Parts: sequence; C-alpha cells; structure tokens
Amino acid sequence: MTEIKNKSIQNFLNELASKSATPGGGSVSALLGAQSAALTSMVCNLTIGKPKYSEVEIEMQAVLIKSENLREILTGLIKADIDVFDQLMLAYGLPKDTDDEKGLRAEVIQRVLKAATEVPLDCARACAEAIELSRCAANIGNLGAISDAGAAVMVGYSGLKIAALNVYINTGNIKDKQFVDDKLAELSSIMNGIELTVEDIYQLVKNKL
Repeated sequence: MTEIKNKSIQNFLNELASKSATPGGGSVSALLGAQSAALTSMVCNLTIGKPKYSEVEIEMQAVLIKSENLREILTGLIKADIDVFDQLMLAYGLPKDTDDEKGLRAEVIQRVLKAATEVPLDCARACAEAIELSRCAANIGNLGAISDAGAAVMVGYSGLKIAALNVYINTGNIKDKQFVDDKLAELSSIMNGIELTVEDIYQLVKNKL
C-alpha cells in the first residue's frame, strides 16, 4: 500500500472524505504541523542568501535546520497516527465470547490506547515547536514572505489543537489513572499560554504588512 505521504493531495482528500476511519483528524493534525514547519522553511530559504538580510543569515540557517527536522518528524507522524488507529480497530475486533477472550481483548485495547495517546502527544509537542519557530521567521525573515510566517503559526496552532483533542479522547478510555494524569499534565504544559503566543506572533506579522 502506498504510504500516505506519497499520495496526491486529491487522493488524500478522497480517503479523508470516505467511510474509512483512516486517515482522520490525527493525520490532518500531523500534516498541518508539517505544513507549518515547511512554511517556516520557505521563509528561511527566501531570506538566506539575500544581501539585505546578511546579518541574520546564520540565525536563519539554524532555524531552517530545525524546521526541516520538524517537518520530517511530523510527516512521519501522519503514518504513525494511521498505524496506531488501525491497531486499535483490530484490538476492538478481537473475539470476546469467553472470559479469557474478554480479558485478553481488554488488555490489548488498553495497551494500544496508550500508544494511541503517545502519537498525538508527540504531534502536539512538535506543533508547539513549529509555532515557536514561526516566531523566528516572523521576527527576522524576509518581509516579502512575512505573511507565510503568519500562515505557519496558524496552521501549527490548528495542528496542535487537533492533536490535543486526540489525546483527550484516548485518555478518556484508559484505566491506568497514573498514565492518564501524567499525559494530561504533559499536554497541559505544552498548551500553557499557547493562545497568547499564537496571537502575539499573528499580531507581529500583521504589524509588518
């Protein structure tokens, strides 16, 4: 089967709109994060090598390395989300006719739910990093591409909020309270103050237009 990242946009959208459970919101979240990182890379590439921005070239090169690394991570999370959701569907489909089967099924479901929580949490973390990188692009990037830095922060924010929803829905079915508390605390730390950060970057961009 062709990996989702190698499919055309139209094929991806067709699959997204279909009855199939995957790809879904989790994959969209990772894709948005990857687009955020790519937009920041675009601003960097349009800044590096321009005499007018020679004073910030080294800094922009460092941002570019980070944004491209993030893009790779988030692109990988598109498939990771699909894979773990498919595993969850298989777990829910396990036989439950006997007590032993019920016990095994419940155990497998709980294990996969934990994995299904880790993926969007990784995505949320990466999206938050992408948002911060967009600030660098907005601060010192080529003014001719400044609106793209604004686009980077907004799609990164959308990806982060969607990832958070997927963490919430999966932890809601996990019985290991300590695991749930730990993951929700980590998510809360990632989300803390993010609205203010996003608005600050958005206004920074707007004021330069």
